[in-house]
Amino acid sequence: MSMDATEILHTAEICIGDRAASRDQPDGERSMARTVAAFNALTGHRLSERDGWLFMVTLKAARAATPGGRHNADDYVDMCAYAALTGECAERVA
Repeated sequence: MSMDATEILHTAEICIGDRAASRDQPDGERSMARTVAAFNALTGHRLSERDGWLFMVTLKAARAATPGGRHNADDYVDMCAYAALTGECAERVA
């Protein structure tokens, strides 16, 4: 299946909505703040929620760039969704 840029973005939007529904949270599934708080407590690091979302963008970019790896559209869909969540977080704390 081949997707153009708008289809990738639309699929990312659907994924964000689906996660909200599956986690049954009124404001959507936003567990990154809890995730980085736990990570920071375990490691002594001082990551922010925004750093956590950027980490996920980087993870998906690294997977997409795997030498010799097969194309997986999910990498790009998730990358878009995580980038949007990073922007949402940055807007909230600005």
